[in-house]
Parts: sequence; C-alpha cells; structure tokens
Amino acid sequence: MRILFVANPEKAHLLTMVPLAWALRTAGHEVLFAGQPAFTPTITQAGLTAVPVGRDVDLWHLIPRHPDLRDWTWDPAYGLPAPYDVAEEPDKASWEYLHQGYVDAVNDWHKPACFPMIAALVEFAGHWKPDLVLWEPLALAGPIAARACGAAHARLLWSTDVFGVTRRHMVRVKAGRPDPLGDWLESYARLHDFEYGEDLATGRFTIDQLPGSLRMEADLDYVPVQYIPYGGPAAVPDWLTAPPRRPRVALTMGLSLTAHEAGYAVGVQNVLDDLATLDIEVVATLSGAEQKKLTRLPDNARIVSYAPLHALAPTCAAVISHGGFGTFLTTARHGVPQLAAPWDFDGPAFAALAARQGSTLAIRADQATGPAVREAVQRLLAEPSFGERAAALRDEIHEMPTPNQLVPRLEELTAAHRTR
Repeated sequence: MRILFVANPEKAHLLTMVPLAWALRTAGHEVLFAGQPAFTPTITQAGLTAVPVGRDVDLWHLIPRHPDLRDWTWDPAYGLPAPYDVAEEPDKASWEYLHQGYVDAVNDWHKPACFPMIAALVEFAGHWKPDLVLWEPLALAGPIAARACGAAHARLLWSTDVFGVTRRHMVRVKAGRPDPLGDWLESYARLHDFEYGEDLATGRFTIDQLPGSLRMEADLDYVPVQYIPYGGPAAVPDWLTAPPRRPRVALTMGLSLTAHEAGYAVGVQNVLDDLATLDIEVVATLSGAEQKKLTRLPDNARIVSYAPLHALAPTCAAVISHGGFGTFLTTARHGVPQLAAPWDFDGPAFAALAARQGSTLAIRADQATGPAVREAVQRLLAEPSFGERAAALRDEIHEMPTPNQLVPRLEELTAAHRTR
C-alpha cells in the first residue's frame, strides 16, 4: 500500500504519529509524510520522507499581523474554547452556541491553518494515488485530498476526541441550519466533485492511542493502538544511568508553550522552593528561557534542558507535568503516579479523566503553588492507591495492540474504505 501522513506544522502532533508511520514502513508499505515546506526538517529528523506541499503559514506569526492584534502575544486561556468545550459541558450544545463557536474556530483557526496546503496536497495525492491517508485532527487538508483521489482515510488522535464529540453534537442539533465547519468542507467536495460526508471532519475511522479508561468517545468507529513514545533524537546522560539515592520526582512542562513563546503557566521557582523541603531528588527539564527566570537552585534539584522522558520516567517515584498527551502516556507506560497541572485547550479535560482513573492528581496550573504541589507529591509518594492505579493503567496500555500489530487491521480497513 501507499500511505500518506498529513500534519499541520505542530511538532508535538507529529511526534505522536511517527511510531505508526515506521510500523507501516517496516511492514513493507510505502510511506510519505506531507507538511508545509518549513516543517520538512522536523519530518525528516524522524527518518521519514517528507513531501513539502503548499506554502508556509505559521498561525502564531500570522495572528499578530491582523490590524486589530498588533503586538499580540499568546496568552493561553484555561480549558477548551468554544465550540469544543461542549465535549466537557454537553448542556451548552445548542445550535446557537455551536454555530458561533464554529464560526470563530473556522475563520480564526481551521481555515488559516489548513488552506495553505489544500490545493497542493490534492494535486500531489492525485498524482501519487495513496491507498490510505492518515491525518491528525487539525490537518483537514488530509481528508479533502483523500476523498478527491479516492483513498481511504482516518484520523490519528493526539489527545481525547473533543473534536469528534463536538461534531456529533453539531450533527444532532443543526437540523438543516448553517454549519460553518461542514459548509466549508462541503465547498471542497463540490470543487473536487465528490459527495460531502461527515468523514471530512471525523474520518472514515479514528485511530485512538488512549486506553479505554482515558477516552472521550462519540458514536464513531474507533481503532485502538498502543502509544509508543517518540521524542526525537536524544541521548541518555551519564547521571541517568545510576539509580537515584532518594525518591526521584521529575518536573516537566512540555514543549508547546515555550515553542510559541508563551512561557509556563506554573511558577517553577516557587514549586522548586517547596519541593526542597522534602527528602526527594528533583529533576526539572526546563527550557533555556525558563531556566533564566530562576533566582535560586535548591540543593535537591537538578536542572537540565532536556532528558529523554522514556528513560527518565522509569527511574521516578512520581512525575509533575502539564498533563500533555505524550508526557502523560510516556510516564503512564511505566506505572508512575502523576501530578498534572494543565492549563490550555484539552489539558484540563484530559487531566480530569486521568484523575478519575485514579493514578493521577490534577490541579489547575494557576493553583499549582509551591505548597499545593508539595502536598500533592507527598500524597503520591505516601498513598498506595496511586501506585496501584498507575500499575493498572500501565497494564491497560500494554494490553493494547502495538503499531506493528495494528498494520493488518489497517490493511483491511483500507480495502474496505478505498473508493478507487
């Protein structure tokens, strides 16, 4: 088969797609990865073959050029924006609320991010003729190109399915009234002479890397696969090869916030100060910009710019993080209790599911003061239930099919959904 992966230029999203791409490639299939031209080095760094399509439009650089948004900087708001907050708060799911939410999301987010790739991706897919297109939920150029060339296609999720759940609410309430996302996608169906379907928003099927206890699902066809960590090129430092002398607690806040110059939502200095009062070893992976903000370094803390989490997590008694998808699941694979301090977009919704599962404590990032984090870490280390539930989550993850084991199922689904 020929498989085409499609992603918008977000490194954190790409990283979650790499293991499945390699599983398909090592099974003997042809695999290409499409993205904006400037995203090519990020793709090829993973050893994958890139297809640069369209033109480069960085949404984070585009927004400040708007005449009403001069000197704009990203100040992430708490939780999911409209309309996607209805995934957590279904009582909001009226047509009026969803319609206005989708108007804003499509005009301010989906169109500017996807439009630069659509025409070129459709042209390339028509030439290369992939059998299967796998796209991350924000890369809506993917399903358009797939339908235009008759390929099977599916979403590959990088978090809880707030997008699919929200779409099902919209389908339920719109009753023939305007649907900004559906209407925009339907315009491409008309342009390329194929029939519109909801699969343009939610895929013919959806590949979900979350175990059942952490999923948020709609009435869609979900195909589970085990999350396999990939964080890019890395080396294990010497200090990490020796076992810790005291319980080790990692502190990591991910890469997305600092990648977009937003900074951390958690006050790291205050957290480090309070953790200094515990008989633990703290390993904090902080960006260079965040390290410069520190005015003192506690004796029990090691500050590094980066350490491969799949090597660090197994040595830890607990991990403190922003609750990001990759960070959380990499840690969860090793049965380690966690403290999630999420802030923007799907983070709070994901953390709530993790807390309900029982392996994790969740706290809003703006409430993650030094004393609050210290108390949470003490609980994670002292109360056996967190370790027990973390072990149960680890076992649930390892019972899922690996990317290699999923390949035959994808071959079957491709044959069933391909239209040429």
